[in-house]
Amino acid sequence: MQIILFLGLVVVVYAVYFILSVLFAPLRNVPGPFLARFTNIWYLFQVHKGHVERKNCQLHETYGPVVRYGPKRYSFNSPEAIKTIYGHSTHFAKSSFYDAFMVPGVWNLFTERDIRFHASLRREFQATYSMSNLVNFEPYVDQCARLFDQRLHEVSAAGVPIDIGHWMQCYALDVISQITFAERLGTLDSGNDIGGVMKSLEDSFYYGSTVGIYGHIHPYLFAAISFLDRLTVRGNGQGFLYVVQLAQKKINAYKAKPAAIYEKADDGSEEFVSKFMKQNAANPERFTTDHMLTGCSMNIGAGSDTTGISLSAVLYYLLKNPGCMDKLREEIIAFGKDGKLSESPTYKQSQDMPYLQAVLKEALRLHPAVGQPLERIVPEGGATIDGKYFAQGTIVGVNCWAAHRNKAVWGQDADEFKPDRWLTTDTDKLSAMNRSWIPFGVGSRTCIGRHISMLEMCKLVPRIIRDFDFELVDGLQADWKTTAYWFVKPSNFRVRVRTCSAVS
Repeated sequence: MQIILFLGLVVVVYAVYFILSVLFAPLRNVPGPFLARFTNIWYLFQVHKGHVERKNCQLHETYGPVVRYGPKRYSFNSPEAIKTIYGHSTHFAKSSFYDAFMVPGVWNLFTERDIRFHASLRREFQATYSMSNLVNFEPYVDQCARLFDQRLHEVSAAGVPIDIGHWMQCYALDVISQITFAERLGTLDSGNDIGGVMKSLEDSFYYGSTVGIYGHIHPYLFAAISFLDRLTVRGNGQGFLYVVQLAQKKINAYKAKPAAIYEKADDGSEEFVSKFMKQNAANPERFTTDHMLTGCSMNIGAGSDTTGISLSAVLYYLLKNPGCMDKLREEIIAFGKDGKLSESPTYKQSQDMPYLQAVLKEALRLHPAVGQPLERIVPEGGATIDGKYFAQGTIVGVNCWAAHRNKAVWGQDADEFKPDRWLTTDTDKLSAMNRSWIPFGVGSRTCIGRHISMLEMCKLVPRIIRDFDFELVDGLQADWKTTAYWFVKPSNFRVRVRTCSAVS
């Protein structure tokens, strides 16, 4: 009985101490949901519901530029916060949230939290992912674009609606597989999820976006799930582990080919795995087989959802704004008549199309792929952000969705799709918008594959807008449905497709 009373007293004392420490904490005046002051369960519940990006925007709309979403978690939406937290000269490391996106023992650029080690790793990959190098992959992208074009013609002839969001990801997945391994996965052939890659990615991002909130439990939970998986008849890895295993199989198959197939002149035109093999052969201690695996698995793991989502967003907002669709099509047709746009549009040609580029930037502003704050840890000595001091160890971050809807930057029409805002002659305003436009992240952790995504979009969008008419099955008044588990992905984005009368 005395032991029970003692334990009860300990619990009461701890509870009182915890409550008082919260109520009298230095940052107690930072607003946010009441429950979020005491526990991360509030944030976990919002993520689980699948619309955390909307809630994050609502919090900033209600409370201002700095809001609380956990006991030691704070979200910002200002340009000043972006610069302070993510600037190249800052030392804000990623939080343990990112641990849940990795396979224990298999490092990758996205999840690596050590700033110096990440910088050294990134240097090994930087040249391969540069835009000057990636334009050499255009023939690979053209192959997939032509096949996608063929599928749309078939759909048009059949007169049946399709989930265009799914097909956009099929295109992106086949492109990234083609430029990584010199062969498509085959998703564009039938529209099927070949090998369950898409399903594995969806499971991975749900796991990472929820478990990451309690990142320290990831190694134990991952081990338990892997053990249970080995007990099944299938016995294959799931989620991120499945993607890593798939990449390793593809690498092994590529190595098994006759040397003459992949030993090409180093002119920048060969697939990623070939380039990685050459780097490994030249300096196996510096660029190891682990580098090869992480590069290839990183492409597959992050290279389809992001591009598929972004392409879907471009089409969705054009369909919701017919005037913008007409204006873009007019530009595309005019460039074609003037001989400035090929049958298979090139990346270089797309860069000379101002309205196309404005449409792409505006779609990525309103619907960036990532829907959760890009969490960082305040470094030793603390930091002042937006006029408030945050002690070291505090988790801070900017959600792209919130930053992209900050009316102080974008104006009262921040929630509207207006590509013309990017065509302003006001250089100061344009500069301010560009500083707050962060769909691929910002600073030293900017997405290394962003150029691949832009290459795919710049080549496909003018092609399909020129060749096809699209119609929302649910009508202009209905909003599409999305779910946010790290990535904000559309579901059942159904359209009807017809061969465009302008080119028929």
